[in-house]
Amino acid sequence: MAAGTAAATGASATDGPAAAEGPWGEPHLAIVPTTPAEAARIAAVTRPATSFDAPEAFESHPAGAATRADLSSRDAFSFSSANMPFEREMNFKVGNGFFTKLWVSAPSSTTSSDGLGPIYNSRACQNCHLKDGRGHPPETSDQPAESMFLRISVPKEKSDLPAETLAYMANAPEPVYGTQLQDKGIAGQTAEGRMVIDYTPVPVELGDGSVVELRKPTYSIADPGFGALDPDLQISPRVAPQMIGLGLVEAIPETDILALADPDDADGDGISGRPNRVWSNEFHQWMLGRFGLKAGAPTIKAQSAGAFAGDMGISNPLHPGGWGECTESETACRSAPDGGTGDPDGLEAPADVLDVVTFYARNLAVPARRDLDDPEVLHGKDMFYEAGCPSCHHPKFVTHRLKDRPEQSFQLIWPYSDFLLHDMGDGLADDRPEWDANGREWRTAPLWGIGMTETVSGGTYYLHDGRARNMLEAILWHGGEAEPARESVRLMGTDDRNALIAYLESL
Repeated sequence: MAAGTAAATGASATDGPAAAEGPWGEPHLAIVPTTPAEAARIAAVTRPATSFDAPEAFESHPAGAATRADLSSRDAFSFSSANMPFEREMNFKVGNGFFTKLWVSAPSSTTSSDGLGPIYNSRACQNCHLKDGRGHPPETSDQPAESMFLRISVPKEKSDLPAETLAYMANAPEPVYGTQLQDKGIAGQTAEGRMVIDYTPVPVELGDGSVVELRKPTYSIADPGFGALDPDLQISPRVAPQMIGLGLVEAIPETDILALADPDDADGDGISGRPNRVWSNEFHQWMLGRFGLKAGAPTIKAQSAGAFAGDMGISNPLHPGGWGECTESETACRSAPDGGTGDPDGLEAPADVLDVVTFYARNLAVPARRDLDDPEVLHGKDMFYEAGCPSCHHPKFVTHRLKDRPEQSFQLIWPYSDFLLHDMGDGLADDRPEWDANGREWRTAPLWGIGMTETVSGGTYYLHDGRARNMLEAILWHGGEAEPARESVRLMGTDDRNALIAYLESL
């Protein structure tokens, strides 16, 4: 269990040591306190399942009243919250316009769309989050990595930056290349390099004697544009995750997530979930990390602002530099024209743009469950629980009652994640820390909507780098704290294992 008090409210750079314990507070939410009667109802409705002969109450609607049932096309992840008031729909549509917009380099006659780069990974948010869903690794070695990139850094103890600066950074940047490898450049600018993936086959024998061949990736950087990279370089590959349900995740009470933490495995079950503590430049305090593959961002706005700057080189209120992620060593990049002309603050994506994109991301709806009363699916749910998967893939929460977010207010939701960090073993380790996350830890991935991945994204590539080509491969990569659950699945009978996969496909 997480301990401590809200030590970081109003924190400044001098408050770092006291901020190591949570809860840290939720300054971005206008919360209506829960009554004792509501707390009792929440406790009752979020109890774990104990019977698997029929679906649980409300299980068909994983996002509560925000759930959408539009499941017939690739647009299944692109609808707004079903309970969105009519007067708020225009903000969603405007946000969608900016999310799908192709940015161009500056100067341009289209001043509201210029400022791309000077170095970047993609020209539009939608190019990475395919139809608001999951990205994928390149299909071939010569194909560009449009929806995947490399995070890079050096160990903090090797950095020349002052310790008081590093304490409020997720990572120490590579001195020349920063914290993300941008593989594209606008005209006249040099791209930083090119991601190279080499796969090695890894056979795994199942309990029924059949063999699954996993593929183990190795990553390197070819054609570095600004000289050799640091010999202590840390590399972490990232495939763009799906976008659904983010606002509901943001509305889960911090205390409910922290109540699931057991960093010292006090209960002896082998599961040691830990929260990631991250610094918020927006609120100038420590906050619970919820978003990103290592829970490195505290809010949807912070995650969106970071993507604008890092992925596309678009300046915004939280990242005001017009050069995006160009470092001081990349002088031509730093001196290139930017697209902030005409904005009072000199920003390429001003506050109103960031706000509507955040609103859009907050309200991308979760699709309804499918086939949840199918006997095989129900049996698969039983296998999911028997294998111990809910220890990390925590099925359900009730969100805060909120004054100004009706779509996310007081909803029973089923994300299948505890939003904590877990040691996933050597096989999935990237050896690159992020805030409090170490190089073997990842945030539990939410499973809602996972069965719609192929319909929406056109393929099935799972885990942080898309190495798993189907759900069984993803499970077989689990190690560390998840090794007992993986072994349970590996040794299952064929019918039980197929039922488990059918259950996951129904989410």
